[in-house]
Amino acid sequence: MGKTHERIDGRLREFIEAQPMFFVATAPLSGDGTVNLSPKGLRGCLAVLDAHTVAYLDFAGSNAETIAHLRENGRVTLMWCAFAGPPNIVRVHGRGEPVFRDDPRWPDLLRHFPDIEPGPHGLRAVIVVRAELIRDTCGYAVPLMSYDTDRDLHGRRFAREDDASLSAYFAGKDHVATSIDGLPGLPLPLPPTPAA
Repeated sequence: MGKTHERIDGRLREFIEAQPMFFVATAPLSGDGTVNLSPKGLRGCLAVLDAHTVAYLDFAGSNAETIAHLRENGRVTLMWCAFAGPPNIVRVHGRGEPVFRDDPRWPDLLRHFPDIEPGPHGLRAVIVVRAELIRDTCGYAVPLMSYDTDRDLHGRRFAREDDASLSAYFAGKDHVATSIDGLPGLPLPLPPTPAA
């Protein structure tokens, strides 16, 4: 029923890249800290970089728990479910890091996302995850659901922001610069968007 994979390639890679959404789970080191689980969508926001590495675009939002947890300890699990077609669940357990706009790797990482325009979404980081354990399970209990299209609300909301107003938006949120548990979150103010 479950299988461990050595690499993200072939049919496994095709499955991951075909899913319109995935989930990201992180937690602080503190035993009484808040576990975070986030859904991620927008087709094209995730890329398989190589057989052991995936990355996704981290867009503007009202908190930054994933970034805070990764900055503290790096532990992360990504999960994809088949909501259509044959049942399947894939989990990638590994170590992740947020790569921010002022990192020299930024331009090269963005080249892995040719099908999505990051500007309208208030892109604040690229999350890079190195797989340590890759497993799939049956997914027999996952319901069949149809995918219609991505919502355009996020892009419409954040397209009107520039770097300064986006930093001000984040500064006004309780859990962007600091996590729910008081960990350092998104560094503010945001570095300017690098010229293309």
